[in-house]
Amino acid sequence: MFDFVRKHNKWMQLLLFLLIVPSFVLFGLQGYNRMRERGDTVAKVDGHEITQQDWDEAHKRQVDRLRQQMPTIDAKLLDSPQAKYGTLEQLVRDRVLAAAVEHQRLLVGDQRLARELQSNEQLAALRGPDGKFDLKRYEQLLAAQGMSPQMFENQVRNDIGMRQVLGAVGQSAFTPPAQASVALASYFERREAQVARFNTADFKAKVQPTDDELQAFYKENPQLFQSPEQASVEYVVLDLASVQKGITLNEADLKSYFDQNQGRVGGGAEERRASHILITVPKGAPQAEKDKAKAKADELLAQVKKNPASFAEVAKKNSQDPGSAANGGDLDFFTRGAMTKPFEDAVFGMKAKGEIVGPVETEFGYHIIELTDIKVPKQRTYEEVKPELEAELRKQQAQKKYAEAAETFSNTVYEQADSLKPVADKLKLEIKSAQGVTRNAQPGATGPLANPKFLQSLFAPDATERKRNTEAVEFGPNQLVSGRVTQYAPARTRPFEEVKASVRDSVVAKKAAELARKEGEAKLAAWKADPAAAQVGDTVTLSRVDAKQPPRIVEAALRADASKLPALAGVDLGAEGYAIVKVTKVLPREAPPPQQAQQELQQYTQAWARDEALAYYNVLKDRYKAEILVPRPQGSLPTQ
Repeated sequence: MFDFVRKHNKWMQLLLFLLIVPSFVLFGLQGYNRMRERGDTVAKVDGHEITQQDWDEAHKRQVDRLRQQMPTIDAKLLDSPQAKYGTLEQLVRDRVLAAAVEHQRLLVGDQRLARELQSNEQLAALRGPDGKFDLKRYEQLLAAQGMSPQMFENQVRNDIGMRQVLGAVGQSAFTPPAQASVALASYFERREAQVARFNTADFKAKVQPTDDELQAFYKENPQLFQSPEQASVEYVVLDLASVQKGITLNEADLKSYFDQNQGRVGGGAEERRASHILITVPKGAPQAEKDKAKAKADELLAQVKKNPASFAEVAKKNSQDPGSAANGGDLDFFTRGAMTKPFEDAVFGMKAKGEIVGPVETEFGYHIIELTDIKVPKQRTYEEVKPELEAELRKQQAQKKYAEAAETFSNTVYEQADSLKPVADKLKLEIKSAQGVTRNAQPGATGPLANPKFLQSLFAPDATERKRNTEAVEFGPNQLVSGRVTQYAPARTRPFEEVKASVRDSVVAKKAAELARKEGEAKLAAWKADPAAAQVGDTVTLSRVDAKQPPRIVEAALRADASKLPALAGVDLGAEGYAIVKVTKVLPREAPPPQQAQQELQQYTQAWARDEALAYYNVLKDRYKAEILVPRPQGSLPTQ
């Protein structure tokens, strides 16, 4: 056999080429197409595409931000199709505004950037008591978010530029008080009216549907009587808790961790309270000025050492620290790391309360310091804090190992896609099961079974038809899940006999609503022909502010022609029936108190500004050809 191959080497190469290339074309292109599917374009702005990956990453960032701000928020709200679509609209909005910044060349200078950074609350927290900015912590904070200082500052520049695009429109909005007064008076107008209701419930007894009518309704509306597709599933979850179970701690590690963190876990750090007298020296001052300041400090030091009880009074009269002088130089309690180092070393180097040292030179000048109090916390023993140390150390090690475990999890459920047992055995995970799982989360569902992305992956053809594992889906911070369908039942229309009672209820409700509407329309026609005969009901006052009637009735009353009173209007209430409104009197709005009137004018102006900004944004959307290519989910409101 091998001799044949050697003798006919060229023919064998040709044969292998003919066999391999077609399979590569078929399977290689399929793989490429699957890759393209994962990166489908979901929107376009200014000729640039927004991919599914861009959308997913933007939504993940949005969810992480909201969870940090509101830790107790319901995860189902964040992962709903409506919430995700809102993220896509926001992403498109940002791209539109970024395009406007680029085309309009809205540059942000260094001074404007500096002012913005100075007003940032998070960055303000990085300033120490001496006002110095902690650059190292700044870089660490940004690194945790995957950014360098330059990336962050460029992002801030972009944000400022985008605010400028619509900010100028909003700031230029102006509404004359007379115009606002007319609009507000119309909105808050009240009307006296009489309302006659023709309720569906009052007509149900008159409806006696036949079996033929029930069968006809059932055949015309099969979607009303469908049993949704369901699946029995298995799934495994990887999270920090499951990683922690596999971590073993030894006594030596725990004791070493205790020794390294004793000041924090053993009861807290020592605190000291001090007062000081500061003689300031400007930065870069000549030596003569420094010598003069030190001489003054020496003089004051001698004075307070001679009479320690006078320290507070001397500080009030002589200290040049505006923050503490009025309090006799008192700086309250502080721990190590809170003050500039020479000052801190002097305070924590003193032996007892009442001790006075100085002059201590810092970048601010010369200090005379009195130690006024010491707080030494009760230290807990190793045995007392051991359970806390174990939990803390397990959590830290789990966080370090999670990334590695997540990669193993993702690879295993993909490479051994016919079962979840390999990944469960490898990572010591529990295989859980659930029955009656549907494509949309069931009421009360929690965890992965409440996550829309995981549910959609369970009902993908690869999972329902081939019973293969889903991909690893992130359903929360440090939480991955993969599942597989063990049994699948497609959606079906339930048999007539099974749903006959529901069919009858639907038919009765529909026909009763029709009878109510016909009765109301007949009464309306008769009363319009003979207004004096209209026996509508008791008089009520209707307004948009205090709506005691359904909104449709209120709107009908307020839209009626006030020049021809009494005015009759019919209102179709859909499934609730029908109503007739007889408007008898217009009640103009009483003048509000001056403060309320001013507040309403401001709110009206703000609403007008928002509408103008929205109109301009819509112009920009058209100008830069913004287009969302995925359908809006049902139940979500149009937003811009």
